[in-house]
Amino acid sequence: MRLVWQLIAILAVSFLGGQGLVAVQDSPWLTLAVGLATAVVGVVVYTWVVRLTERRPVIEVALKGAAPALTWGTLLGLGLFGLVIVNLALLGSYTVHGLGSPLGALGLVGFMAAAAVTEELMWRGVLFRIVEGWTGTWIALTITGLLFGLAHLLNANATLWGAIAIAIEAGGMLTAAYVATRKLWVPIGLHLGWNIAGSAIFSTEVSGNDTPQGLLDATTQGHVLVTGGTFGPEGSLYSVVFCAITAAIFLVIAHRRGHIVPVRRAARAEVAARLPR
Repeated sequence: MRLVWQLIAILAVSFLGGQGLVAVQDSPWLTLAVGLATAVVGVVVYTWVVRLTERRPVIEVALKGAAPALTWGTLLGLGLFGLVIVNLALLGSYTVHGLGSPLGALGLVGFMAAAAVTEELMWRGVLFRIVEGWTGTWIALTITGLLFGLAHLLNANATLWGAIAIAIEAGGMLTAAYVATRKLWVPIGLHLGWNIAGSAIFSTEVSGNDTPQGLLDATTQGHVLVTGGTFGPEGSLYSVVFCAITAAIFLVIAHRRGHIVPVRRAARAEVAARLPR
């Protein structure tokens, strides 16, 4: 039941935060405030529900070392998306027409903070972590990655290729970042930096969703495998390749640190947890 209660708690925060964001969407400053508040409340609720249902220190969101991990994760996310845009621009597939909406970008930062934190708490903090305890790292990474991709088929302008790309990029890279660090701060930062770059800075579609104009007034054009089409640059082959390489690096780090959980060890741990104490 811990899986159920933890999911319910985080989904409740996500839903209520989303309703709050809709209510203040015309005010960038309020959107920023509500988005950041949703992110903070999400971490607090996650800590509370995990401690309640698992009776352990919730080290994956411990505040010690959180700031540097969140910072470099965010910078990595910004850099990776920026690298995609640079390649699109060199091919003539991304064109900047001028300054867009700095205030719109501010609101998008709040919106993406809420999305990044609640999604990472749910997908990596709850689903992957618990499934990994049953099946081991590789099976859990595959299952939750595929589910994450399928979930994005519900987005506006979603495509099957976009869902596959998201499964590789986010389902693979973000999960690998968690496995390497065994903390949620780096994947949260990665997710946040990537989404802020796509929406608030470069003004592209994000996972098939049209977002308000960000800092730059820009357009993308070209073959769908290069630009991602209506799904946005996350559907670009550049994104898939760069994120897959990053995921592989994280997984190598995880292996060297002994963070990969084999199926047998997971099975033994699950059996031990069921024995009377």
